[in-house]
Amino acid sequence: MFYNLLTKYDMFYSSLKSTAKIFFEQRENAFNIRRNVVLSFLFKGISIIISFLLIPLTINYVNPTQYGIWVALSSVILWLNFFDIGLGNGLKNKLSEANALGDITAARTYVSTTYALLAIIGVVLFVVFLIFNHFLSWNRILNAKGYDGDNLNNVAVVVVAFFCLQFVIQLINIVLTATHSAAKVSLINAIGQLTTVTVIFILTRVTVGSMYKLVFALSGIPLLVQLIASILYFSSSYKLYSPGLKYVDFGYTKQLLSMGGVFFLIQVGALILMQTDNIIVTQLFGPDKLTTYNVAYKAFSLIVMVFSIIMFPFWAAFTDAYTKKNFTWIKKALAKMYRVLLGVAICSLILLFVSPLVYRYWIGKNINVPFLLSFSMCLYVIGYCSVMISCYLLNGTGKLRLQLYLYLLTTLINIPLAIFLAKFFGLAGVMFSNVVIYIFMAVVFHIQCRKIINKTAVGIWNK
Repeated sequence: MFYNLLTKYDMFYSSLKSTAKIFFEQRENAFNIRRNVVLSFLFKGISIIISFLLIPLTINYVNPTQYGIWVALSSVILWLNFFDIGLGNGLKNKLSEANALGDITAARTYVSTTYALLAIIGVVLFVVFLIFNHFLSWNRILNAKGYDGDNLNNVAVVVVAFFCLQFVIQLINIVLTATHSAAKVSLINAIGQLTTVTVIFILTRVTVGSMYKLVFALSGIPLLVQLIASILYFSSSYKLYSPGLKYVDFGYTKQLLSMGGVFFLIQVGALILMQTDNIIVTQLFGPDKLTTYNVAYKAFSLIVMVFSIIMFPFWAAFTDAYTKKNFTWIKKALAKMYRVLLGVAICSLILLFVSPLVYRYWIGKNINVPFLLSFSMCLYVIGYCSVMISCYLLNGTGKLRLQLYLYLLTTLINIPLAIFLAKFFGLAGVMFSNVVIYIFMAVVFHIQCRKIINKTAVGIWNK
């Protein structure tokens, strides 16, 4: 009898201890997320205000055609993200897991190895681009045959050089996010944006419009800020994670790529899905119409930016909770996110109806944005944010196979569908293609997330 009582006491104590542990972990997760969301709102809010000031300032510094060329050129260069081969996102998950398990040595090795791999890729990429750039006609690629300003091939070299440097330097953002310090990423971006807009403002006062100077300001300044932030953080509060040659272990590459390789293919799909729009608009309607398209996109992306601030800490938090099998917290977090999504839909509709006034006071009367284009952007915001909720959970838990298949499928559909719809709806038709695809993906991913948190996912739903 005494033994039975003792056994029951041990079971009760163990259950109480386990419940208390989960309770305090939930409170800690909730506190970290609230803190990151509040601080991110502050810093990201500054970035959003500055980015909206930056667009008319930039257009006035050059002209709508040159600004359209910059948007198209940067979109093409973004395709070089393919060569990341998913290492950044692979690092985010592996670092989050190592941090959750308290394995600092493994965490530092993951960080150092990723830095080394991306540095090698960046150097090779730049050298290969220099060779092939002599055979490219950027005026033809960007449908700017009549443009007689700065040599676009030389401008492209500068853009790619900054991009390859950013390849490595921006890893500080991954480290901060994976260690539940997403607000610091927003702070870095805010400082970069503030410095950029200051430089652009000075350029408008002391120089004439120049694509070279524009590229140095828009690409070089944020890169410099990230470099300074990396040095400061890795030499102080994040010294435990600082990269070092003695911690580089290429044997860890397979672990980074085991998940990173799938992330890479998903990145390819997502990049094609999002960035081909600018190329399609440029080819069908010209660089000046791309400026119109980009103005509408930037206006509605305000809502996406705010929603991203809220979502940003959740990737690492989902990884942490899933590693610890804390499904109760995951369910509550998802429920809150869908309530926020309702607010996103309401804000999108409000912005749609006041958008003519927004464009007039923000950009002026030189650029006319059709209401149908704004309507397509409104639907896009709702669809995209719906997908974002599910993808953060799927990415954090490593359930990527279905996401991979859908992104690869939709990339094959998007371009012909966008061209087809553009014939009937003009600029809005290009975005309507994204709307159809994102709503379809949102439904499928929502079903997968429900299966995962209810522990009923099998087969493709659980891979």
